[in-house]
Parts: sequence; structure tokens; C-alpha cells
Amino acid sequence: MNTAYLLTGGNLGNREQNLATARDFITTQCGAIIAASSLYETAAWGNTDQPAFLNQALTIKTVLNARQLIRRILKIEKLMGRIREEKYGPRLIDIDILLFNNEKHNYQFLKLPHPEMQNRRFALLPLAEIAPDIIHPLLYKTIAELLDECKDALEVRKYS
Repeated sequence: MNTAYLLTGGNLGNREQNLATARDFITTQCGAIIAASSLYETAAWGNTDQPAFLNQALTIKTVLNARQLIRRILKIEKLMGRIREEKYGPRLIDIDILLFNNEKHNYQFLKLPHPEMQNRRFALLPLAEIAPDIIHPLLYKTIAELLDECKDALEVRKYS
């Protein structure tokens, strides 16, 4: 059984419902969710002229390998209506694999660990809530340490 750490997010439509729908699809098509962070709200990163995002980190157990998992995730995004038009643009749903076991991959469509996670507070904060002691397989630091060192000044706050 494999362990994957995912980050879900979106800033269009009913953001809470979209994350709930993504969790349902992940459970039925990818594997059991064994931990879920709180929801966090963050101003848009990269392209700032758009609505704020809601994000949530998930831990899943899956029989899928990393390439099978990303294919299922891309299918879920498409089923939910995601259209990839512009980099860092607004979206109904975004599902990223942050970590997959201790694996390292550098495929065109899948880079693991996620190459930017250590630079993004909106990814680290929810992940640190559910997996603070997991060690990044390239940087050899815990998620909590990466969060402490993160220079990203974008405010990330729990959503209620």
C-alpha cells in the first residue's frame, strides 16, 4: 500500500463544495483518505488578480503507483470541469501530489516531490497540520521545518 500526500484547491464556484466533491472522487477512484487538514484560505499566488483560494491537504492510502495516481487525479479534475487555460489562472479544482512515499520522479507530467512545495506556505501549512514529521525526500527536512523556513509571505489562514 502506498501513501500519498495531496493538496486540493480552487477559487471558482462553491469552493467548499468543490473540495468536498474532490474528496469524494479521490475516495472512490484513488484510495482511502486517512487524514484531512482544515480548510485554508489564501490570496491567489502567481497571478494575483483573481479570487482567493481554498486549500486542503489530504493523506491517502492507495494501491496505485504514482503515475496511475496522477492519471486518476487529472481525470477527476476534468470530470469536475477544470479547463487548463492559463498558468496560475483561476480554477474550479486543482489536485497536486505533494509527496508519494519517499519516491522521486521527474516525468514531464509528474515531478515528485512537488518541486515548489517548500516555497509555498499555502501547501506547507495544511500539510504540516496532518504530517509535520514527514521528511522531504530531497531536502531531508520535516514538513514542519520547511514551514518554519518558508520565505513565502502570503497570508494563509484557517477558513471557517
